Amino acid sequence: MEKVIHVPFGTETADSLRAGDYVYLTGTVYTARDAAHKRMQETLDRGEELPFAIKGNLIYYMGPSPAREGRVIGSAGPTTASRMDKYAPVLLDMGLGGMIGKGKRTKEVLDGIIKNHSVYFAAVGGAGAILSKCIQSSEVIAYEDLGTEAVRRLEIRDFPVIVIADSQGNDLYKTAVEKYRRV
Repeated sequence: MEKVIHVPFGTETADSLRAGDYVYLTGTVYTARDAAHKRMQETLDRGEELPFAIKGNLIYYMGPSPAREGRVIGSAGPTTASRMDKYAPVLLDMGLGGMIGKGKRTKEVLDGIIKNHSVYFAAVGGAGAILSKCIQSSEVIAYEDLGTEAVRRLEIRDFPVIVIADSQGNDLYKTAVEKYRRV
């Protein structure tokens, strides 16, 4: 099924999504990769506020290449999500609406998605130049010293993703394999 969703969104929207749904996202998302997640965890460990509100928001696991002249951002493809798996359960418990990346997630993350009525989307790896055309603006909001791994606020329009893990416990990486497995 194909859906158009405005981000950020609440648990009702997350609960309406099913693994395998094609979704076009429009609104605000935040980027964070390994180093930014480590900093965010250190911030939480000190009892301080994160650089953006987690509740209902999406984190896109992406570090862009430099923007060419006349462009908002350079290539903006997803990075491997499993590198953030040790940080994701805490953020999900804080109300993170969802994540965008590529690749499989651990059982702990999948359990957190179910428990917190969240969602995990995949963006197409290798399509960063095409995905960048869906990004209307990009602003570094935290950890500028991390360069491409700084936290950014992106305004996106019709950003294409696929629901991989939904709040009902469905995981497209498992169900898709089963569909084509020989008995």
